[in-house]
Amino acid sequence: MRILRVSNKNSLIEFAATRLAKIIIATLEHNDTFSLVLSGGSTPKPIYERLAQPDLAEHINWSKVYIFFGDERTVPPDHADSNYRMANEALFQHVPLPAANIYRMHGEDEPHQAASDYEAAIRDYMGETQPGFDMVLLGMGDDGHTASLFPGTAALHEHDKWVMANEVPQHHTWRLTMTVPLLNISENIMFLVAGSSKTDTLKAVLEGPKQPDVYPSQLIHPENEMVTWLVDAEAGAILTHVDKDI
Repeated sequence: MRILRVSNKNSLIEFAATRLAKIIIATLEHNDTFSLVLSGGSTPKPIYERLAQPDLAEHINWSKVYIFFGDERTVPPDHADSNYRMANEALFQHVPLPAANIYRMHGEDEPHQAASDYEAAIRDYMGETQPGFDMVLLGMGDDGHTASLFPGTAALHEHDKWVMANEVPQHHTWRLTMTVPLLNISENIMFLVAGSSKTDTLKAVLEGPKQPDVYPSQLIHPENEMVTWLVDAEAGAILTHVDKDI
């Protein structure tokens, strides 16, 4: 695990988008495909917008990039709260990404069926020879949740399913979410954390005792330990250990 701290949110956006573009380009020099799991929320949106800018986007072979989503709200794809809609408006509409390469969660369907269908689609994509995603982007909420793995919810204790319909009483709703077993077989994971509202929680997640039912982000430990926490100066203000200040 590496913790990288940047001076402000704008620097986080630039660093994350540039790093992601470099990883995609480098991977596609050796592999035929690149699988990318997107996060929802306010922090990733400007990163997707930056990735869509010509100086980065034109160097990426988008025909070989396959998009997945870490979680989704139970809404249709044109709803204002849809993670798919956000990513579509910020990124997909601006790059030559084939529609067939985008695997969206069907938030408009019955949640348990939608979760089952999404898991089946992931397993079909991966087959037997491509376990795990090349890159997963994750955020962290003020309460320590990531994807739609919220404190105290059933999905935190799932060991077999890769995608679940997770009841989230805190928000009086259901969410679709990838589970810990799937996320932890990924090749690379990059957490994106910004803002002073996350300062105390980030320290608790990274430096406090293990309380995954309280701080679900603590459950994310990929098998190869390739996880990077990219945090801005506000979110990382009271961390005792940082691998690098950028």
